[in-house]
Amino acid sequence: MFSHDHDPGANFGEFLKRVGLSPFDRAQNVGDMILPHATTCVALKFADGVVMAGDRRATFGNFISHREMEKVVQADDFSGVAIAGAAGPAMEMVKLFQLQLEHYEKVEGQQLSLEGKANQLSIFVRSNLPAAMQGMMVVPIFAGFDQLTSEGRLWDYDATGGRYEERDFVATGSGMMHASTVLRVSWRRDMASADAIALAARALWEASDADSATGGPDALRGIYPVVASITNNGFQRVGDDVLAQIYATIAEGVRQR
Repeated sequence: MFSHDHDPGANFGEFLKRVGLSPFDRAQNVGDMILPHATTCVALKFADGVVMAGDRRATFGNFISHREMEKVVQADDFSGVAIAGAAGPAMEMVKLFQLQLEHYEKVEGQQLSLEGKANQLSIFVRSNLPAAMQGMMVVPIFAGFDQLTSEGRLWDYDATGGRYEERDFVATGSGMMHASTVLRVSWRRDMASADAIALAARALWEASDADSATGGPDALRGIYPVVASITNNGFQRVGDDVLAQIYATIAEGVRQR
C-alpha cells in the first residue's frame, strides 16, 4: 500500500522504483565485457499505416551470437517496438513497456493514446541512461496506427530518452546508413502495403550486404527478417513464405544487375 503522496498511480515503472525492483536502478558495471548487440531496424509509413522490419542477427564482438533474434515486437494491438543496441537491456525494456501499457489500461480503464505510448517509452529509455554510458545503449523505434487521426505514426529515440517523430521513415542500428539510403531513394507516401513491405526488405538486404553486423535472409536455415505492418486492422506479422518470395525476387534482380 502507498500513502496518497507516494502513490505511483498508472506508472508501472515508478511502481517498480517504489518497491525497489526497478532494473534501471541496479548498479551496473560491465567494464570491458563484450555484450550481445542487436543491429539494424527500419520503419516507414505507407498509405494505410506503417511497416516495421528488423534483421535477425545479434553480434558478440566479431562473432555471431544469435541468428534468430526477434527485434520487432508487438507492444499492443496497434503499436510495435523495434530495438537496436545491447540485446539484454533492450528485451527487458520492451517487456516492461508492454507491462506498462497493460498496467495503465487496468488502472485508468482506458488505453493510452499513441503519442502517450511514445512518451512512456521515452521514460524507459531515459531510465537506461546510466547503463548506456557504460556501453549498454538501447535505441528503439516506436510505431503504430493512431486511431484518433487514422494514420500511421513513428518515432525514434536517442540514448537520453529524447523522442523525435518522423514524417516518412527511420532506420537505426549499425546498418542504418545503408538502409536509410535505400528508403530515401524509393519511399513514397502513397505506397501500398505490399510495396512498403518489399521496400523494408530491400533496405535490410542492402544493409546486410555492406554491414557485417546486419544479418541477411538465410534461405538455408529458413530465417528471414521480422517484418510487420500496423494498420487499422492491428499489428500483423508478414509470413516467412511471403518474405521468401520477396527476397528471391531481390536476389534475381541482383544477379541480372
